[in-house]
Amino acid sequence: MRWSARPSRWVTPDPDAVARLRRDHTPDAVADRLARQPDHSYLRDFVYGAIDGTVTTFAVVAGVAGAGLRSSVVIILGVANLIADGFSMAASNFLGARTEGQQHDRARADERRQIALYPDGEREEIRQILSSKGLTGRTLDEAVEAVTSDAERWVDVMLTDELGLAPQLPNATRAAATTFVAFVAIGLLPLLPFIVASVLPRATAQPFSWSAAMTAVAFFAVGAIKGRLVGQQPLRSGLEVLAIGGAAAVLAYAAGVLLGGLA
Repeated sequence: MRWSARPSRWVTPDPDAVARLRRDHTPDAVADRLARQPDHSYLRDFVYGAIDGTVTTFAVVAGVAGAGLRSSVVIILGVANLIADGFSMAASNFLGARTEGQQHDRARADERRQIALYPDGEREEIRQILSSKGLTGRTLDEAVEAVTSDAERWVDVMLTDELGLAPQLPNATRAAATTFVAFVAIGLLPLLPFIVASVLPRATAQPFSWSAAMTAVAFFAVGAIKGRLVGQQPLRSGLEVLAIGGAAAVLAYAAGVLLGGLA
């Protein structure tokens, strides 16, 4: 069934969904929802850290295994990769998010300055922005007056509609922490079979096979979770991430085999 902006014979209404929407759109419910500060989603940071942590760690595992080196080398290089690369990614994400926030603050200050120096020109920009949304005549005049009567509302509209800046910005510390935790937690999975084999040699005779299997499961699980949260088919999203991560693993293993003679 396709989505429609108004009732259509092509849309089959779900009674439970309609009831939930009715509850969520009472005047009190709408007022309460709009009064709350929207929370930024850190799903991107989690997926980014989880996939990269798994890919890079298994790349180390595959490369070392392809070169025929000892399991202890896998553990040493893998743990070093988790800590160093995980911190590097978190620091990069922190600085990137912080830079975005600083750019946002600078743009806000610049719009405030322009409004103070030349309000008529900025008011004309608001008029044209609202006109492009379909407002005309008296309705347009009233909308322009409503927006420009409040300085912060005026600036907000300029930031989003003129400069295309996001109304919500991530917390740099939370973004970095989410990336690091996901990188280490999910990226540790390819190393677990080798760690277990080093402690309990008889527990698993083929740590690389187990590592490959756990990595594949991690790729698919991260993709499936991401798909469910963003409204995509979990199976398709999981297979997509599995294919991308698997390609990186194959390349790393091949490099290890080709360079194994140098070890």
